[in-house]
Amino acid sequence: MAHPNKQNDLENPARGTADAWLEGAFELFLESGIDSVRILPLAKKLGQSRTSFYWFFQDREALLDALVGRWREKNTGSIVRQAGAYADSLQEAVLNVTDCWFDQAIFDARLEFAMRSWALQSAPIAAEIETADAQRIAAIADMFRRFGVIDLTADVCSRGLYLIQIGYISMQISEDTGTRMKRLPEYVRLLTQHPPLQKEMDRFHARHGYVPG
Repeated sequence: MAHPNKQNDLENPARGTADAWLEGAFELFLESGIDSVRILPLAKKLGQSRTSFYWFFQDREALLDALVGRWREKNTGSIVRQAGAYADSLQEAVLNVTDCWFDQAIFDARLEFAMRSWALQSAPIAAEIETADAQRIAAIADMFRRFGVIDLTADVCSRGLYLIQIGYISMQISEDTGTRMKRLPEYVRLLTQHPPLQKEMDRFHARHGYVPG
């Protein structure tokens, strides 16, 4: 919340901007975890006075709420949008969701890991994670149902598509792009009973700037 009656001065360079404070908090969160997101260290990082913070946020809790809002919009919002995106086939629909796992501009895996780490020490954040997981799985299950997959199978397939990736993130497994691309058609086949068409894989490769060796 901005300081009352000071809306016209929110862009004062001596105080920074709300986005700058939030971005700085976001960087601290990813680098060192939630305990590092404190007003004084953040002010020093940004070269601002501690009091400048209060022109944009009521207190630290308001800043943390904004961090959660950014995660909710970017990661949960992106999965829901990708699951609802147009596709000619179920295989292409699965690839649309898989864009999230290959493009950090769509889905931020580092942010996801940081949020899940925070949830280990915060019951309210654990509840946020539980809600997000349910929303994401439901959106992916609806995607499978659009292509005629029955309810229980749609639920199981959506969990497979989503939870495998969350496992990768939680375990911090790193694989090179070539290995991931080579395995991807088989993942799609396991989840949909058919491999993607070559033209569907070609479009996926092009979206992610990948040229098969």
